[in-house]
Amino acid sequence: MSAGANEMTTDEKLAAILAAVQTDPGNRGLARDPDDNLFSKWPTDFALACRSLTEHSRPTAGIVTGFYIPTADPPAYETDGPLGAVFLARALRGLKITSLLATDPDGRAALEAGLTAAGTMSAVKELPPAPDRTAAFQRTNSYRDFWSPTHYIFVERVGPGKDSRCRTMRGRDVTEHTRPAHLLIDEVPSDSVSQLDLAHDWGANVATIGIGDGGNEIGMGKIPHETIVKNIPNGDLIHCRVPTDHLIVAGVSNWGAYALAAGVYVLRGVKPSADLFDPDREREILEVMVREGPLVDGVTGKQTATVDGLTWDEYAKPLVRIREILES
Repeated sequence: MSAGANEMTTDEKLAAILAAVQTDPGNRGLARDPDDNLFSKWPTDFALACRSLTEHSRPTAGIVTGFYIPTADPPAYETDGPLGAVFLARALRGLKITSLLATDPDGRAALEAGLTAAGTMSAVKELPPAPDRTAAFQRTNSYRDFWSPTHYIFVERVGPGKDSRCRTMRGRDVTEHTRPAHLLIDEVPSDSVSQLDLAHDWGANVATIGIGDGGNEIGMGKIPHETIVKNIPNGDLIHCRVPTDHLIVAGVSNWGAYALAAGVYVLRGVKPSADLFDPDREREILEVMVREGPLVDGVTGKQTATVDGLTWDEYAKPLVRIREILES
């Protein structure tokens, strides 16, 4: 049956959802160059990511998050990422897609608190430490033995740059606080002479989705280095070298998680439950995660129920817009 005169098609809904999250409220420079930027580089990846989850016969999602802010008060993981990961777990559960979350040991409490507050039965794993590289690199000691979902989804998960160090947007080195989650998809040893040649040979059957908002997250290796440098301050230093099959760039990484979930609902033709895409419910869950984690705002460094220094009304705008699209 064809769409009515005022009814959006599936493709139009996907495009509108992506547009709702591709603004730059923090002025990070995501689209500083109007012709060559982080938003425009892979315009079809969002729909491809949604279809990858939708079209798999039995999808399972490994959702990885966690970005340590060493200058915060107290030093802790930021609110951008964990909140989106919990939302994805909630949303996918409504579609009968199993998920498991993973983060660093000190970030686990926030995820567990968020899942409990949301009433979502998903497990949380601690990412393993780096494998022993003093001897020859052994695949038997590899990250691929950790767990094997059909899809890895990295939500605001910092990854290594060309020098194998993980850094904040301001260039602060957080490698020692960051377990090497990129090894789930990239098994190139840190002392490899070809660090930019990523090893995907064994993981061809696992789809990977990166969600980020700054250039230093896992997945951003798909964007050419020169594009990052011309748009992002400190881009040459912080650019994560690790690509994913599909990359979703949003003004806030949590927004990218909201968009991915919404896209799968659109493609499945299912209406979300009332507590999804609800700003009030999202804030309630965030407050619990901030308190129990703790988590901090990644921009202000304060232990507050805010994300990237935005007011709640500004932060919630994409949620409101996505709900409108889903109900259209």
